[in-house]
Amino acid sequence: MLLKKTKSLCPICKRVLDADICEEDGKVWISRTCPEHGEAKHLYWSDVEMYRRFDAFEEIGNGVSNPQRETAPDTCPANCGICSRHQSMTLLANIDLTNRCNLNCDFCFANARACGYIYEPSFDEVVEMMKMVRSEKPVPAPAVQFSGGEPTMRDDLFDLVRKAKELGFSQVQIATNGIKIAKDPAYAQELREAGLSTVYLHFDGVTLETNPILQASLNAVKNCAKAALGVVLVPTIINGRNDHEIGAILRFAADHVQVVRGVNFQPVAFTGAASEDDIKRERITIPDLAEKIEEQTGGIIKKNYLYPVPCVVPISDLVETYTGKPQVRFTTHQHCGAATYVFVTEEGLVPINEMVDVDGFFEAIRTMTDRMKDGGTINKYRALIEGVRDMSVSASSGEHGSATQFWTLLGKTLVSQNFDALRDFHWNALFIGTMHFMDNYNYDIDRVQRCCIHYATPDGRLVPFCTYNSGPVYREEVWKKFSRPLPKEE
Repeated sequence: MLLKKTKSLCPICKRVLDADICEEDGKVWISRTCPEHGEAKHLYWSDVEMYRRFDAFEEIGNGVSNPQRETAPDTCPANCGICSRHQSMTLLANIDLTNRCNLNCDFCFANARACGYIYEPSFDEVVEMMKMVRSEKPVPAPAVQFSGGEPTMRDDLFDLVRKAKELGFSQVQIATNGIKIAKDPAYAQELREAGLSTVYLHFDGVTLETNPILQASLNAVKNCAKAALGVVLVPTIINGRNDHEIGAILRFAADHVQVVRGVNFQPVAFTGAASEDDIKRERITIPDLAEKIEEQTGGIIKKNYLYPVPCVVPISDLVETYTGKPQVRFTTHQHCGAATYVFVTEEGLVPINEMVDVDGFFEAIRTMTDRMKDGGTINKYRALIEGVRDMSVSASSGEHGSATQFWTLLGKTLVSQNFDALRDFHWNALFIGTMHFMDNYNYDIDRVQRCCIHYATPDGRLVPFCTYNSGPVYREEVWKKFSRPLPKEE
């Protein structure tokens, strides 16, 4: 059964092709036919029921009001950076600081050590990229992530973090393997003092079999805890390699909740050389991951407890209506990612879904927003107070005091715009999320056009994550254009 039509890529020559997304045997597949290389059909989502449930949360954004170029409909994604057809704003800007790395992971989409040259933009070039991202309208990008390669290979990383905070980024994080942080507790402390918000830590498992740098990972978490520097664990999940440790990773995060803010699972994207057998054997989709979370937590975190990213758009609508100011809007495609929260209590993990009627909560938010549209400061305030009171009925009568704390902090945040309150809330909760980045085999241009995670480049462009890493060769083009030869000793 045809679910929708879109455009995709030939996985061999990357030609843009008309594509069908269809249901077959309870799963969702994407198929297209290249005039040169024939038909290609690959798994898109492994559960059509979950696919349809997430479809109900679709939100089409308005993109940015100052795009970098005008683009005709038939040029996507070959003329990117960022165009008038793009439908989402930048929520997180990635900036590759280097392609040097002190590891050589076989699944790394950057393929850093294989390049044969150095890509490392200067301090001033990185600053200009950050300024470009902060100039986005109607809302400057709120978050930046320094990536690579391994960003801790840069000697000026502390200065770049300080500059990012100076330019107004509320969230500054690094994507790192943690090796340098593990070796030197003072390094984590200096990162925190420079203004770093989060260490986005590569963490593929809790055994040496799945995580060969396990001791470094453990030491990095310990040193971040000493520095009061928050960590998000980022496991790349590969079916048959480390998918059996998903529950153990969550238990590790819960055991270290005072420093670990969350786990963001990333199902493997086949951005390098991969055979059809590799893809069939190792592919894992968001529904697969959700099932394994439920199985490996003994049914505590159920598959249907995960919600797609755009489910939070009603909160942006509410704050925008209340303040009269444009807000960041999470209009990511509904099949790109999913998330939930669990509270870590003395009794164990308690999913927020068991304390709150999540669907009822979002409905109450929409009702509150509608009430506010009548205008007037007093009316807005009354609607807000009444709405927070109404939302409390979606909290279960229950045993868990965290539910009351959640609503109290939410009300404090909305009424006073005190976002420190939500930071307090986060210390008692664990974020569990997943983003499934695309590759040439499951590439969907509809998803690309709603991407909220963009790479900034030294030539002044913003490129959606999955186009930069899997589409037309933007990463290679950018790195080669701004590269220098490898020194002989490297």
